[in-house]
Amino acid sequence: MKLRRDSQVGGDHYAKLAVQPTYYALANGLGVCEANVVKYVSRWKSKGGLNDLRKAREYLEILIEWAMENE
Repeated sequence: MKLRRDSQVGGDHYAKLAVQPTYYALANGLGVCEANVVKYVSRWKSKGGLNDLRKAREYLEILIEWAMENE
């Protein structure tokens, strides 16, 4: 699996990373909530600021609720 793309549609906030969040998520078998936490935490400084951290927290809260219901 290729772990880095040299191009990106809509900016360069992921292209600057050593491993793009999508490739990290795929390589590690992450679900949608886990992948989105990685995505938003990875880009918050270069793109969305505090709003991206809030998005990451929202996905983490969803994952926690799901895990509690499925223990």
